[in-house]
Amino acid sequence: MTAETAVPAATSFAALHHRPGEPLLLPNAWDHASAAVLAARGFSAIGTTSLAVAAAVGLPDGEAATREHTLRLALTLGSEPYLLSVDAEDGFSDDPGEVAELAHQLWAVGAVGINLEDGLGPAALHAAKIAAVKAAVPGLFVNARTDTYWLGDGDGDGDAKDTLRRLDAYRQAGADGVFVPGLTDPGRIAHVVRCVDAPLNVLYSPAGPAVPQLADLGVRRVSLGSLLYRRALGAALDAVADIAAGRVPGGTTPSYDEVRALERSVSARASANSTG
Repeated sequence: MTAETAVPAATSFAALHHRPGEPLLLPNAWDHASAAVLAARGFSAIGTTSLAVAAAVGLPDGEAATREHTLRLALTLGSEPYLLSVDAEDGFSDDPGEVAELAHQLWAVGAVGINLEDGLGPAALHAAKIAAVKAAVPGLFVNARTDTYWLGDGDGDGDAKDTLRRLDAYRQAGADGVFVPGLTDPGRIAHVVRCVDAPLNVLYSPAGPAVPQLADLGVRRVSLGSLLYRRALGAALDAVADIAAGRVPGGTTPSYDEVRALERSVSARASANSTG
C-alpha cells in the first residue's frame, strides 16, 4: 500500500463499521497463507491475532513479548490487496509515545487499523495511549478494547458500570471503535450499544449469539480472534488421530499446488516491485 492509497483505504475500513444491520465480520490471520486464503474467500478486511503470533514463535501472549514479530507480520501483510487491522496487545509499552511510534510504523507498512487492549490497567493510561496514537496517525482506525469481561468475572452491575466508564474514556480520547471481548449476553450487548457513541466490536463465541443476532443487537464489528488458529490446530490433531486409526481425514484440505500458488504470488509481487 502506497502513501497515496493509505488514507482512502483507511476511510474504506472505517466505513465498514457504519453499515446498520451489516456488521464487519473480521477473520483473524496469523501468517501470509492464512490471510491469503481468507482474502481469496472474499474477505476485504482481515485482522491479526496476538495469541497465534505469540504461539507460533513460542512466546507468551499479552506480555509485550511480540512487538517485533507483530511488526514483521504487518510488513508481510500490509501491502496485500485487503484492509489490515493489527492486534497490538496493549501497544507493547506503558509509554504513550512508544505506542504512538508503533502505530506510525504499522501505518507506514500499510495497516489501516490497530487494536489496543487495556488489560484492566488504569483507564487513564490507556486513554493516553489512544490519544497519542490518534495525534501521531489520525487516519489509523483505533479499536479500543477493554478487558472487563475477558479478564474480570464478567458479571454484576459493577462490571457493566466499569465497562461503560472505560469505553467512554477511550472514546473521548479519540478511539474510533470499542471492543468488549467476553461480552455475550444479548441484553448487555444491547445496553452497551445504546450507551456508547462508537461502533461496538464483540468477539464471536460459539456459545453466544450468532452473527445475524449480533447485527440485530446493533453490533458493528464481529471479530473471530484466535478461533481460526485454534480450529486449525484442532483440525491437525483430528487428522493425525484419523490417520492413526486407519481413517481418511475429513474436512477441507488445500492441495500442495494451491499452497505453492501462494508462494508464487509473493515472488511475482516482489519481482513487480523491483521493476516498477
